Amino acid sequence: MNINLYPIISDQISKPALTVVLSELEKMLDSKTTGAIVELGCYIGTTSLFIRRVMNENKDNRPFHVYDSFEGLPPKSTQDSSAAGIDFKAGELAVSKKQFMEQFRRAHLEPPIAHKAWFSNLTDADLPDHIAFAFLDGDFYESILTSLQLVWPRLDNDGIITIDDYHRETLPGVERAILDFFQGKSYRLSYAHNIAVIRKDFS
Repeated sequence: MNINLYPIISDQISKPALTVVLSELEKMLDSKTTGAIVELGCYIGTTSLFIRRVMNENKDNRPFHVYDSFEGLPPKSTQDSSAAGIDFKAGELAVSKKQFMEQFRRAHLEPPIAHKAWFSNLTDADLPDHIAFAFLDGDFYESILTSLQLVWPRLDNDGIITIDDYHRETLPGVERAILDFFQGKSYRLSYAHNIAVIRKDFS
């Protein structure tokens, strides 16, 4: 997809990072993996809009779920401590579910199935049984750890997880959560433009 054809409606993801996410999404669609697409942490909907556009280009009508508190960031834990990340505070980046859905109306796109909840309050019933692609953008340690706990057991064998803010000084909890969660598990990780790309490893 040529992302330059459409506006990026927030400054929370860069064009290079968005390109990585969408490239991995297209790889998943080419693989014919049948699980759902999920996004945990959608904010105003920049990546959500582009995910839907890629789905439309590929004539893919699988379920697409997004999850967000729609109340901004949660409190930090000690794992998120960084002098460079003082601007990321509880309550920042608050956008209502109505504002999120309005972006799809303006873009004339079908909205995803939107779930309003803190990640820690999500249950097994809130997520699809099978997931083919996930974009995780929780910013903080606990949010990413919880997201991985929810998504990884449901990930299809050829599925892909992409995670924003990996190896970023301002948000160290993201990388710490990934390292803690995958300790002792078989997985493959690569990254570019602060996007971690994770797959199951059967070698």
